[in-house]
Amino acid sequence: MSLMPDEMGYAMSRIEIETDSGVGSSRSGEHFGGLDQEINQITKLKSSPHQRYSRVVPGRHELPVSTVRMLAGRESNLSGRGGRFSAADCCHVLSRYLPVKGPWLVDQMNSRAYVSQFSTDGSLFIGGFQGSHIRIYNVEKGWKVQKDILAKSLRWTVTDTSLSPDQRNLVYASMSPIVHIVDVGSGTTESHANVTEIHDGLDFSADEDGGYSFGIFSVKFSTDGRELVAGSSDDSIYVYDLEANRVSLRTVAHTSDVNTVCFADESGNLILSGGDDNLCKVWDRRCFIGRDKAAGVLVGHLEGVTFIDSRGDGRYFISNGKDQTIKLWDIRKMSSTPPAKHEVHLNYEWDYRWMDYPPEARDLKHPFDQSVSTYKGHSVLRTLIRCYFSPLHSTGQKYIYTGSNDSSVYIYNLVSGDKVAVLKHHSSPVRDCNWHPHYPTLISSSWDGDLVKWEFPGSGEAPIMSKKRVRRRHLYY
Repeated sequence: MSLMPDEMGYAMSRIEIETDSGVGSSRSGEHFGGLDQEINQITKLKSSPHQRYSRVVPGRHELPVSTVRMLAGRESNLSGRGGRFSAADCCHVLSRYLPVKGPWLVDQMNSRAYVSQFSTDGSLFIGGFQGSHIRIYNVEKGWKVQKDILAKSLRWTVTDTSLSPDQRNLVYASMSPIVHIVDVGSGTTESHANVTEIHDGLDFSADEDGGYSFGIFSVKFSTDGRELVAGSSDDSIYVYDLEANRVSLRTVAHTSDVNTVCFADESGNLILSGGDDNLCKVWDRRCFIGRDKAAGVLVGHLEGVTFIDSRGDGRYFISNGKDQTIKLWDIRKMSSTPPAKHEVHLNYEWDYRWMDYPPEARDLKHPFDQSVSTYKGHSVLRTLIRCYFSPLHSTGQKYIYTGSNDSSVYIYNLVSGDKVAVLKHHSSPVRDCNWHPHYPTLISSSWDGDLVKWEFPGSGEAPIMSKKRVRRRHLYY
């Protein structure tokens, strides 16, 4: 890892004092007085410098360890690691340089952007649009379009995409029981379904469905690339075996739409789901208690769950909710069944797709809330807005971030709950956003049709890959 002390040190001093760029510190969470000490300590261990770098001089206040001090300590082998930074040292340095500068234009389309996803290694980026287009960009080649996919039999929009771990195949879903798969590695740039390339259909429906049609909101590859997990509008979770080319598991998971699913860790045994019944559920494939019976349930959201992101350790995950909150959960706190009378009867009626959240509901709390902490400030309206942990490699997962209906991206400190940045550019809801796994780069995608890039270049200059500064424009629907 090579850092320039003058550039990086100066840049850090600017980010600490600038407020007009969206960087600040405002408390927006709940429960932080008693935040689970384990997640607190784990985050600290993964993103704090060696104790010798942060040794306090007697009589002086403890201050954040600067990048310059870290570099000087490395040169003098202060940590005893032979002049090398540990992974936690690197996270401490990199996590201070938030991707808040810009934005720079990646692409503009005349339809709403629904999906933003980096590949696991950050070399590719996938953007999905309502107008049947999915584009795969080669990040390392100046964001050149490597694959321009025109989707087949799209209903309403591209609801989700997932890239296989080996980056050879991409699946895309819509409001249909058919998920299509595309060969990413083929030499063809223009991939028009069944015209220039075959987009094989994976049928998630069953014969007993009698032709009943449902939509798929969420689809994810397993870490070994052999299976897909999907959440659907028929209240179910599906697991599709790609080698056998059939659905290997279907369970009625919720009492309403299953908006989001993911694997909890690399084993593929634990599946997390969230639905419009306001519940988060945990499914253990090793020990199904009974048909449609979850291993555990987590209660706390007052409205439907729009998205779940796992920390990857099989313990912690976050969820975005239509009650305008993100919640942090510990799987070990789950109940075998929801608490009695867990459903909260609210004295208002609203639909998040076209109505504002009722003011009288903003301060309501679930009486049986099992979450570890709650984060507020962003807006979850109009669409299934997504939230994520910041990257492990560069930040130690010390932040969480989310799109928002107010056309912004919000970044929160996981431990303190502080709102540390708000990125403002778009003119329509930001449904999805994604942080590069290794660098301080974040892409936001909006219903205004823009994919834009936020970075923190040390010199303050535009990155070499960026051709053009974004000009704000408006689309009318």
